[in-house]
Amino acid sequence: MSRSSSPFSPKIILAVLVVGAGAFLLFLYAIGAGWDGREDRNGGSHAAANGLNGFAGLARLLEARGYDVSLSRSQTRLQEEALLVITPDLFSADGEAIAKIIRERRYAGPTLLILPKWMAGKAGGPRMPNVPKGWVILGGSAEPEFVTEIDGLKNDEMKIAKRERWYGLGLEGTFPVPDQTLALHGDGLIPLVSDKNGEALAGYIYDKGVYPYLADAAGIQPLEASDPQVDDSLWPVVVVVEPDLMNNYGLADAKRAEAAVALVDATLEDYDLPIVFDLTVAGLGRNENLLTMAFRPPFLAATLCLILAALVIAWRSFRRFGAPVAEAPSFAMGKQQLARNSAALVERARRLHLLGPPYGALVSARIAAALNIREAEAGAREAAIARIQAVRGLPADFPERAEALRNARRPADLLRAAGALRSIERTLVQ
Repeated sequence: MSRSSSPFSPKIILAVLVVGAGAFLLFLYAIGAGWDGREDRNGGSHAAANGLNGFAGLARLLEARGYDVSLSRSQTRLQEEALLVITPDLFSADGEAIAKIIRERRYAGPTLLILPKWMAGKAGGPRMPNVPKGWVILGGSAEPEFVTEIDGLKNDEMKIAKRERWYGLGLEGTFPVPDQTLALHGDGLIPLVSDKNGEALAGYIYDKGVYPYLADAAGIQPLEASDPQVDDSLWPVVVVVEPDLMNNYGLADAKRAEAAVALVDATLEDYDLPIVFDLTVAGLGRNENLLTMAFRPPFLAATLCLILAALVIAWRSFRRFGAPVAEAPSFAMGKQQLARNSAALVERARRLHLLGPPYGALVSARIAAALNIREAEAGAREAAIARIQAVRGLPADFPERAEALRNARRPADLLRAAGALRSIERTLVQ
């Protein structure tokens, strides 16, 4: 049988499914996007920060000039063939880790390292109630201590001092805070931007690589690729010593913004490469999750198959043929069902041979009651029934038929004997 109608409206069920599916998809997106409650605008010196010491302005400037710019929170992208921009923090930076990243990228792509110097704190509080999120207050500057762990800069010296102007890349200009300017003194860097004394404010590490564009920007002759001591497969490492040349504070000046773009152009060595701003060194890295992996080979094929199977199941559930079949009740009601249950119990217990005597007594009692026979003993009652059969001209065989039913053991014999008694009852009781 079938149910007449569903207690729920199809529209309500569809709305519940849509809301549930939307919530589940939002949950999956949150996992894939890495919504873990951490804020990128935390006052740090990285490309997601909009404070004075951050580099969000540089990323937007390069993107506006047509570069393929992205922010990376995954360590798997550190070895991509791209220009990797590293912006470590002043106090939490790990010099060994940064040196390892640079060392492993020498044959993967160019690297631009922007050193930190500012000690910054988040702006806001009762005295500054309406400050945008991510703004900072600069509290002073210091030389980063991890620089001496980078290959090529181990013997160089860093110093903060007063410097009025910078020169290089065919440009010159001033500093946001001239009294706290960071420069590097030594032979590790070939200056691209320097002060009037020739101390490097930005430059590339001097090694065995061939960098014609950087050499031209520095005003020197590049190494010859034919020299057996030269490795023309190396990519350059450019170090921006003075961060105010490229951070949000520095980009407020057009000349410094022009110099920042020129430094990026020279570092790319005329290669059309994407630019990746790394955030893992600044402590904003995230591990890959299973959702992200599910949509990349080799797991993408299995994911698509699961999505297709889910769509087929959903379509089939809304396009079923006919009304749903109602399940039969576990326990039926009424005398007929009670008799069936009793019969099933007897059959399961294999005690069919015990049904003969009770049924014979039941039939003889009904016949006796119908014919007004008062005999209480079974044998006398059966003999009385036989006499009435004889009086009516019928075979007086009721006792023999009753005895046959009592002696029957097989189901066929039981049915045959019971049928004979039932036939006698119909004949006598009309």
